[in-house]
Amino acid sequence: HWTLLSVSLLNCLLSTACSVGLVLAIALTIRSQGMHLVMGCNSSALPADTRAAIVTNDCPFNTTRIYDTALALWFPSMALAAAEAVLSGRCCLVALIFRGIGPCARSYGKEQV
Repeated sequence: HWTLLSVSLLNCLLSTACSVGLVLAIALTIRSQGMHLVMGCNSSALPADTRAAIVTNDCPFNTTRIYDTALALWFPSMALAAAEAVLSGRCCLVALIFRGIGPCARSYGKEQV
């Protein structure tokens, strides 16, 4: 029970931190219209809108679709990390009930779980 409690609590904290980090990354990317994603290119040929960016020799990657691709991958990742945090929190609650700790431990009982 203690192993379930400690592992689920650690996973809940890590998943929550991952969700917060992804929300922050999405917000900063949308606010800057994707310019932070191509800062490593150091090219003055890049236009203000990264959706219209062209492939240059100064950039080590194709900048054409980086803005859309990053957002398309980050939104599902954020949703999955949030779901993982919720499920880990529920596992932590179950471990607390098994140990007889918490508000639901006495009334719920182990037989309900």
